[in-house]
Amino acid sequence: MTEYDSYLSPFSWRYGSKEMRQIWSEHSRRLIWRQIWVALAEVQAEFNLVTPDQLSDLCAHLHAVDIPRALEIEAEIHHDLMAELRVFAEQCKVGGGIIHLGATSMDIEDNADAIRMHQALDLLIAKLAGLLRTLGLLIHKWADTPLMAFTHLQPAEPSTLGYRLSLYGQDLLEDYRAICMARRELKGKGFKGAVGTSASYADLVGKDNLVRFETRLSEKLNLPFFAVTSQTYPRKQDFIVISTLAGLAASLYKFAFDLRILQSPLLGELAEPFGKKQVGSSAMPFKRNPIRAEKVNSLARYLAGLPRLAWDNAAHSLLERTLDDSANRRIMLPEACLAADELLETMNTIITGLSVDEQAVARNLEIYGPFAATERVLMALVKAGADRQAMHERIRDHAMNAWEMIRQGVSSPLLDSLQADKEITRYIPKNELTVLMDARAHIGDAPQRARQMAESIRAGIEPG
Repeated sequence: MTEYDSYLSPFSWRYGSKEMRQIWSEHSRRLIWRQIWVALAEVQAEFNLVTPDQLSDLCAHLHAVDIPRALEIEAEIHHDLMAELRVFAEQCKVGGGIIHLGATSMDIEDNADAIRMHQALDLLIAKLAGLLRTLGLLIHKWADTPLMAFTHLQPAEPSTLGYRLSLYGQDLLEDYRAICMARRELKGKGFKGAVGTSASYADLVGKDNLVRFETRLSEKLNLPFFAVTSQTYPRKQDFIVISTLAGLAASLYKFAFDLRILQSPLLGELAEPFGKKQVGSSAMPFKRNPIRAEKVNSLARYLAGLPRLAWDNAAHSLLERTLDDSANRRIMLPEACLAADELLETMNTIITGLSVDEQAVARNLEIYGPFAATERVLMALVKAGADRQAMHERIRDHAMNAWEMIRQGVSSPLLDSLQADKEITRYIPKNELTVLMDARAHIGDAPQRARQMAESIRAGIEPG
């Protein structure tokens, strides 16, 4: 039961899913430790180091995690894994004496961390696949819908809504591939003892049997092991995983940031879901703040800072091991996964309920599209024999005058202004100017590329 009279991390109850919190729970951590101890005993039994009765005793008490008792012991000995080991041994009257035989703490803890990261990445991959699936459908749906594209936050040229969404889809598909690769490459420390030489296990099973011994443990835990370790697995692995999650955060950040701009009433083209009873502001009842997108930006910014910490842990791990990474890894690993989990959960709600104001999209294109269409006019003039530089200057004058009229709240006179210019109509008839100034046709192959990206997303997230 949650206690609210003491500090709680927001990740304990506010951010992240129940499933992700369970993966990183203290109970789960200790249960995985016990599963690793049992796996170790099972393989040692194959080498006649553990009896069937001892092994049965361990299996019978595998799930009897007793955190209060372990914390009581830890208060005396100041070692959490040894405290859990003593509780397990107390419970196992027959097999307790052989638990942890030949092992060092990090043979248990590092393998447990790798297992939990496996589980966490599996959950994130499934959620990212769901987001991509929904986004792919939106890309296909809006592939042909023209809109005004912006560079430098200024109106530039037309594109399509589907093509703009393809930009986010392409980034997220790359993130999906990167996270899947990080998941495939994740390894545990294995069972190599205090400095990675497997000396203690060599004494137990014989040097010639070490490969078979560790291979059987890898099979039992369904976890590949590093070939070479010190007392810990290389902390560069943490850096790679955290950096991959930070890359996902960057993609989601851009998507959310763009959405905040597009949700502004000045553009008003897209909007995140807004509940009927949702309150936008305590002071201004009319407000519809983009709180979901802002939360994505806030948590993504937090996650973006964690690779630096993981880098320090990897770079500062002196010789065969120091303990100065231990405390921050207890925070960094779960919170990186929980932050990524909340980002995906939130962005999934945004994408699923994304509102498109087609009137606003058409309005912005009508206002700013003709300015972009002047590029088509310029190319047509040059093809008809006009001097490019001279025509560029004439069109620029017309465009600047029309822009000023828009700033004053007057409808754009750009088409009429160009059609009244006899030097321009000497090369291009007025009716042809009307066609050229229709910005909706100036979208290149954006619709085709959008549909191709939707198909790439579908193919990229399908099993096999």
